[in-house]
Amino acid sequence: MIGLAIFFKTEQETNSVAIAGLAIGINSLAGSFTAGIRGSIMDKWGQKWPLRIFVPAYAAMLLALNMAHDRNLLLIAAFVLGVTAPPINLSVRPLWKDVVPADFLRVAYAVDSAIMNFAGVIGPVLATTLALSSHPGSALSTASALMFIGGSALGITSISRNWIPEKKIKGAAALWRSKPLQLLMIEGCFIGFGWGLFDVAVPAYATLEGFPQRTAWIFGAMGVANVVGGLLAGLVSKNSSALATMRKTYLMWFIVSIPIAFTYPGWSMALFGAALGLVGGAIQVFYWEVMEAVRPKGSQTSALGWLWSVEGTLMALGSALGGYLSEIFSPRLVLATTSVCIGIGFIVLTLGRERLKAADRIPESYEDLEAMKDNLPTIN
Repeated sequence: MIGLAIFFKTEQETNSVAIAGLAIGINSLAGSFTAGIRGSIMDKWGQKWPLRIFVPAYAAMLLALNMAHDRNLLLIAAFVLGVTAPPINLSVRPLWKDVVPADFLRVAYAVDSAIMNFAGVIGPVLATTLALSSHPGSALSTASALMFIGGSALGITSISRNWIPEKKIKGAAALWRSKPLQLLMIEGCFIGFGWGLFDVAVPAYATLEGFPQRTAWIFGAMGVANVVGGLLAGLVSKNSSALATMRKTYLMWFIVSIPIAFTYPGWSMALFGAALGLVGGAIQVFYWEVMEAVRPKGSQTSALGWLWSVEGTLMALGSALGGYLSEIFSPRLVLATTSVCIGIGFIVLTLGRERLKAADRIPESYEDLEAMKDNLPTIN
């Protein structure tokens, strides 16, 4: 909910799509830039106190943003909001192995993934509906209440309080010196930037055309397709190596992204957006299989955090530029740039596939489980 709630709140207060995009960009930049740090905090001190600090601070800043009206205050609040973003996904992902027996892990991950992806479908619809209602402030207020309830519920569970971080193996390569992770970070720069552009171009296009409410069902269609794509990927992930399957899916992802620049905020954008979400949902599974195969040992949480820091930082830059480019030039140009970024990401993985050769094999069962549980929307 939060990204769109920030967009509409800022756009309503400033009457500027460009400033609204900048607000999302600043928020995303602050959140992604500190994601790796928060992952390292979890690896060192566990979950108890980080969650007790981040969750209430985040909920309070959502309310502070909701009360702001001045442009500068909105941008400052968006920045602080990003810095205080609780590492919810980074907290939940390691817990399942301690909650259920190994034989039930697949069931647990499937239920978790289904619930999270369902929330990812409902969230944009709810945020848009509330932001465009007669009580637009209810969007951020609702997000604040939900974050406080969910984050507090996680923080008070005994399994979260007593979680012991994975120990690092002596002599393991440092994250920044890992050649495979360096390659994934380069690829993540282009995908993050392109997806940041896309996330703002869609609501900006719909708003400029006078149909802001269509943003909800465009993202909703993409969300439903993303869930289906992830489930379909789970059926084929054992049939070939993770790397080979990811590259084939990546090429398909680039191909289906091309028509989106020629669509209009309506049925055509929803249709081709759903195709983009379908393939994107599938590629998440293979991506996490690859990451699990190539990451240094002892970096279960921090590897994910630092990858998101790089990708999320470029996503924030894309979001910041997306509104400005959509307003000054054309949303179609921004959507086309997203396709170009996906294409460059595919080229990077193709040229550097030797660095990922550890993933060029059929994954073991436990790696499939790791990939399935990580097929979730990113919440810093």
